[in-house]
Amino acid sequence: MAKSYFLFVLFILHHGQGQHDECAVSRRCDGHGPAIRFPFQLKDRHPDYCGFPGFHLSCSDTHDTVLELPISVKLFVKKIDYKSQELQVYHPDHCFPRGIQQLNLSSSPFQFTGYRLGLDDFSFFSCSHTEGEALTYRRAISCLSDTSYSHQVYVLSDDDGIYSLPTLPCRKMYSARSIPADGVYHPDDILYLNWSRPACRNCELKGRSCICTNSSCIESEIQCIPKHTEGASTKLVATGAILGPTLFLLLAFALYRVYSNDKAEKEYRKRIENFLDDYRSYKPTRYLYADLKRITNQFTEKLGEGAYGTVFKGKLSNEIHVAVKILNSSMGNGEEFINEVGIMGRIHHVNVVRLVGFCADGFRRALVYEFFSNYSLEKFIFSENSKSHFLGWDRLHDISLGVAKGIEYLHQGCDQRILHFDIKPHNVLLDQNFIPKISDFGLAKLCSKDQSAVSMTTGRGTMGYIAPEVFSRNFGTVSYKADVYSFGMLLLEIVGGRRSTVDLTSENASQVYFPEWIYNLLEQKEELRVFIEGDGDMKIAKKLAIVGLQCIQWHPMDRPSMKLVVQMLEGEGDKLIMPPNPFASPGPTRIHARKPITHLGQELEVIPELD
Repeated sequence: MAKSYFLFVLFILHHGQGQHDECAVSRRCDGHGPAIRFPFQLKDRHPDYCGFPGFHLSCSDTHDTVLELPISVKLFVKKIDYKSQELQVYHPDHCFPRGIQQLNLSSSPFQFTGYRLGLDDFSFFSCSHTEGEALTYRRAISCLSDTSYSHQVYVLSDDDGIYSLPTLPCRKMYSARSIPADGVYHPDDILYLNWSRPACRNCELKGRSCICTNSSCIESEIQCIPKHTEGASTKLVATGAILGPTLFLLLAFALYRVYSNDKAEKEYRKRIENFLDDYRSYKPTRYLYADLKRITNQFTEKLGEGAYGTVFKGKLSNEIHVAVKILNSSMGNGEEFINEVGIMGRIHHVNVVRLVGFCADGFRRALVYEFFSNYSLEKFIFSENSKSHFLGWDRLHDISLGVAKGIEYLHQGCDQRILHFDIKPHNVLLDQNFIPKISDFGLAKLCSKDQSAVSMTTGRGTMGYIAPEVFSRNFGTVSYKADVYSFGMLLLEIVGGRRSTVDLTSENASQVYFPEWIYNLLEQKEELRVFIEGDGDMKIAKKLAIVGLQCIQWHPMDRPSMKLVVQMLEGEGDKLIMPPNPFASPGPTRIHARKPITHLGQELEVIPELD
């Protein structure tokens, strides 16, 4: 009997070592490609359990190593440096701008790094060439242009004004955000990506292999193991003889755990059934942290990451999917968690995301929301020329109206008025029917409906969407009109298909502010330079632009209420009149595109902390 146990222990040890070796060994697409090992997994060459989530590579028909980035952007891998945790990549056609139209690294473990010119936001324009126009214009992208030079593609960064384009008929193609300028201006250059997780560099520097201890493979289960040597088999036998009885006890314990887990799984399923009863009656449910691990399959599918936490996809049943936001314990004093649970638990509106449940288990806090397959509005409005992303003006109008109705409900439809303070495209989620849902109430405040102003402890919101009065009481008191301003900026971004929020610098002081540019076009009765297919589209675009400009008036009293905004969006656009020019206000100096509030001067009084 003891001999049988000894042989069984040797089998377990050998199998475990073999699994580690399988993942630690390097594979290649051909004899010259980069060596691929953990945390990367090469498709069809490594077992599926070898790769860390998001680190899967494949081989092309030409035996090049392929890295696929969100969304469907493929780059070839030239080199992998495991000690510095850096990738050298290049575009298959040596034309990096061609592949970045849908690039979004927010849910990717990789980030661009080490660039002389830094990262920037870019817009690409197709311009018709006329005789006598220079073809060597410094912003021209030759690899995207027509070989006959009848059409040239030009690129503008957010540091460039729209009038930096040549004096040619031009049409905007698409926008790209947070892209290395080196790769845009030098399309055939090598690009550099790095990763911070998993942190295997310590293993590599010690001459050891980095490996994951189980098939779920999360950061906390990474460990260093010795690299396989010729004497490993002899040591394995000796180790098995010594540790045999101990491992037998561990095996017995493991069998007990399997039995216990099976029992716990049945209890979990019963708990889910109880949850579904609460789900139908719109009651947020309290979860244990262990519940969230099961719902998300050990947090394997990450949807995104921000300052306040990381969002994972989960599944309550085959029909019900959720998004689980694990809050960072180091951020703030728990105010965001209290706001979300206290405010969202009482909200039931078709245009407001629903809080399914929450977790307050020791120091761990999490929020469970509905999951939306179309993600956020941000994904669509900055890729207007893409057939797969541009939603069409009728749908954009419906989305704008839905968001407006959601904000109106927050302001008037509840017992207490709810001020969101962070209305922006990223916080507008879209369901499978593209019905918009306002999300993320971490910065929200409650006040009575007859309260004309609210006290502010600190500035709230995202730069570029924050109303002027949030910074200085010279513009007026802070009220629900701050959400109206943010909604106006969202409308103008929908119209322009580009961001009006950019990095803050003091350079390019003469650059035209994006909303002001839209105002000038409407004032001069020029056509908006947006993606238009017919007269109906132009009417919708103009209506959204005019309503947006109404909403971003400097002084809160000059902005409409959300009830009036809804009426304007539901009415005929031809009946709308142009608002006063907010950029020619005799009051505080206008806001510039590079600063949501610039040139305010020292004389403006900053709102003090009152509570």
